[in-house]
Amino acid sequence: MKKHISILIPKGHTSLVNIVGSQQIFNQVNSFLRQRDKPPLFEVELVGVSSPIEQSNGLFSVKPEKMISEIDKTDLIIIPAIHDEPELTLERNNEFIPWLKRQYNSGAEIASLCVAAFFLAEIGLLDGKQCSTHWIHAEDFKSRYPKVNLVADKILTEDSGIYTSGGAYSYLNLLLYLIEKYAGREMAILTSKAFMIDMDKAEQSAFRIFEGQKDHGDLVIEKVQKHIENHFQKKLNVEDLADKFALSRRSLERRFKKATNNTISRYIQRVKVEAAKRSLESTREKVGEVMFEVGYSDEKAFRNTFKKITGISPVQYRNKYNRERASA
Repeated sequence: MKKHISILIPKGHTSLVNIVGSQQIFNQVNSFLRQRDKPPLFEVELVGVSSPIEQSNGLFSVKPEKMISEIDKTDLIIIPAIHDEPELTLERNNEFIPWLKRQYNSGAEIASLCVAAFFLAEIGLLDGKQCSTHWIHAEDFKSRYPKVNLVADKILTEDSGIYTSGGAYSYLNLLLYLIEKYAGREMAILTSKAFMIDMDKAEQSAFRIFEGQKDHGDLVIEKVQKHIENHFQKKLNVEDLADKFALSRRSLERRFKKATNNTISRYIQRVKVEAAKRSLESTREKVGEVMFEVGYSDEKAFRNTFKKITGISPVQYRNKYNRERASA
C-alpha cells in the first residue's frame, strides 16, 4: 500500500534544499523499486495554502501541487526548515495548524527538518517529547520551550510519531531513516550510495561549536563566564569563583545554571574541550600535549570528557578535521 507524503510549502524564508531534496529522494526510491519490478511505495506531493508561494528573500517561489484542503488523509508530513523568527513563522503559517493537528491526531507522522522544530514547538506538538534542531539554536530553543525535551547533540529523534533532524544537511540522515523504516534496509543502503549520504552519522556533537550563552542579562554571571574562558588552563572550582565574585556558592550555582543552562563544572569542561578542538584542528601537537594545554593531567578523564561532549575521541576528531592529517 502506497504511503502518501505531504511536503509542506510554508510561507516565509523556507529551505528550498529541504523541499527539493525530500521530493527527489523519495521519488528516486520509487524509481529504484520500478527497476526491480516492484510497485512504487511513495506518493509525494507538495502541499500549501496558496499558489505560488513566494519566498521571503524574493528570489524564488514554489508552486504546491495541492492545497491542504484537498488532502483528507496523509501518512507523513515533512516540514522544511523555516528561517524566520518563530513568532513571524507562526503568524504567516497559522492556516496550517488545524490541518497539521488533525492529521497528526488521525495517525499521520510528522518529520521536522532542522529549525522547523521551532514551528512544531510553537504550536505545542512537541510538548513532553524528545526533539533535535540545529545546534546553533539549541540554547534559544531550550529557553523558549522548557516543556520540550531537546536532545541537541542528536542527528535525529523519533518520539510518538514525530521525527526531528539536527542542523542543515543532517535532514538527509532522517530521510534515510524513514526510507529504511518504510522500504527496508536494502533500499536505504542503495539510496545512501546513490546520493553519497553517510549512513553512520548519529550525532551532531562533533560539528558543534561551543559559544557560552551570554545574552541572559546577568552581568555578574557574564563576568564569571569570561573569567572561566580566560583562565580555563588553570584549576577552577566553584568555591574560588564564588569568593572572587562575592557570591555564596549556592547563589552562584543557581544563577549560573539559570543564565547559561549549564552547571559551572559542565561549562568549564565545554570551554576546555572547545580549546582542545581548535588545537586538534590546526596544530601538529599530540593529544597528550593538547590535554596539558587545556588544563587536564589525567588522559583517561580528558578522553572520556572529550568523547562525551563531541561524540568521538580526540584522535578521531584530529583525523577528521586536521587539514594536514586529512591530506596525508
